[in-house]
Amino acid sequence: MEVFSEYRDQIFEAFWTTVQLTVFSAVGALIIGTVLAAMRMSPVPVLNWLGTSYVNVVRNTPLTLIILFCSFGLSQTLGISLVDMESTTSIEDSNFRLAVLGLTVYTASFVCETIRSGVNTVPLGQAEAARSLGLSFSQNLRIILLPQAFRAVLIPLGSVLIALTKNTTIASAIGVAEAALLMKEMIENTAALLVIGTIFALGFMVLTLPLGLLFGYLGKRLAVAR
Repeated sequence: MEVFSEYRDQIFEAFWTTVQLTVFSAVGALIIGTVLAAMRMSPVPVLNWLGTSYVNVVRNTPLTLIILFCSFGLSQTLGISLVDMESTTSIEDSNFRLAVLGLTVYTASFVCETIRSGVNTVPLGQAEAARSLGLSFSQNLRIILLPQAFRAVLIPLGSVLIALTKNTTIASAIGVAEAALLMKEMIENTAALLVIGTIFALGFMVLTLPLGLLFGYLGKRLAVAR
């Protein structure tokens, strides 16, 4: 455990960065994914087409390409900055925020399909009854469909969040100092592959196992009776 003692502070800091990437990306993906799901179910053909096109394109694009596009395409080529370039930590902050953007954009497509599958579990008669009462599409979605859909897909949403946690390792491609980048540096410096791999495997298990148990519990506790 000498390797762990030597790099302890850096390991905790790297996993804290991983947690931050996960949380910020999860919030953004949930918001965008919900909007996309509403667009895909919208009676407006243009919105339906836009939502469907987004999901099909992004979901079938490798995450690495999306992250690299955010870094090289948006930041370096188009000059779009998400930070104050006068800041002393502008490069690190920019890389972090671009990674969050890429993870959000990518994960939102999976959140969208998960929510849409939850909406499909709601009996058609409920939506028809809501329309007969004079509710608009947005009211029907907000009051009738989405509350039941979220309860129905809590466990699948947990799986998406777990996948997002593991996908944060891709952020190392643009220099974000998260767990995967530190693991690479530690292996290069010490060559203790087995020990370092075990440390980081346990670290990710600590992050993901509680999530799986929590969403499994909530899914069963809040399941909609049919």
